Amino acid sequence: MSAPTETTTSTADATRRPVVTIQDLAVSFATDAGAVRAVDGVDLQVAPGEVLAVVGESGSGKTVTAKTILGLLPSTATARGAVVLSNKAGTAEHDVVALDGERLRQVRGTDVAMVFQEPSAALNPVFTVGWQIVEGLRAHAKVSRREARRRAIDVLRRVGIPDPETRVDHYPHQFSGGQKQRIVIAMALVLDPGLIVADEPTTALDVTVQAEILDLLRRCRDEFGTAIVLITHNMGVVADLADRVAVMYQGKVVEQATAHDLFAAPQADYTKRLLAAVPRIGEGVARAEARASARAAGWESAEPVVEAQGLTITYRAGCDARASPRSTTSRSPSALARCSGSWASPARARRRSRAPSRV
Repeated sequence: MSAPTETTTSTADATRRPVVTIQDLAVSFATDAGAVRAVDGVDLQVAPGEVLAVVGESGSGKTVTAKTILGLLPSTATARGAVVLSNKAGTAEHDVVALDGERLRQVRGTDVAMVFQEPSAALNPVFTVGWQIVEGLRAHAKVSRREARRRAIDVLRRVGIPDPETRVDHYPHQFSGGQKQRIVIAMALVLDPGLIVADEPTTALDVTVQAEILDLLRRCRDEFGTAIVLITHNMGVVADLADRVAVMYQGKVVEQATAHDLFAAPQADYTKRLLAAVPRIGEGVARAEARASARAAGWESAEPVVEAQGLTITYRAGCDARASPRSTTSRSPSALARCSGSWASPARARRRSRAPSRV
């Protein structure tokens, strides 16, 4: 592995420098059956303020490529090539593949940040959201607790969390799914990085919340001047947000084009198949009618596969169908821990969380 590289440039050159340049990137994973190549010869560039969507089917290498930008690959992975990351001012750059752990910690958050796919998994349930925002802020900047809290409240307001002065002291379970995703985006924005890597940021959200998150990412680009690498398989999201698109298949980039050109005139055969697989209004009805017409005559009178008659479902109060609500309140801590479905041990169920309630 080559030595860590860091280059400084003039302000004039900085305006033309890409935020990240990926050159001939290859990533392999060691397995019992031998090395498995997940990414093979990827070349990508992202300009300041640009939204690059990386699309493809599951297993095509999208997320592995994205995690390489932050140096988040597991110990079983071996990366080859170069991932040249510039700071937001464009005055310094680093080859992430060659950086060690300490230098990676300095780059993460300040030059590049990540919005993970599942916000509930990215947020720690026992710490307030304000504490989690401030944690990254104070790890990279010398600020007082008061100033850190002020900046946490400000970034929560900017991502659309109502009443941020109060909600900064709330825990993740007190927010909806869309609000949790906004908080994760706030954690990524608080240090004002030049690049955000968003891995399926609208997964598991309903369509109205998806639209709000996409609008928030668009504002991140316009108001913060942040470039975005968007990992997705949702072509509707790509059409709505992306400036350019890179299509990946079996670890390779098979096509790159502007969003308009890709949808108007795809060149690669895989891109054509990918776009043809996107559901369209009316196609479902036509396919259902075609399947119905192909059925054998008399299928309506055939014996049903499943039949329910006189079905009644009753839910009793309390966590145990054999116990009344009153008896539930007198149970032991261990029983209550089992009842609530908590992963905590009985001892932890008896203790209050030691997480700070305020930041």
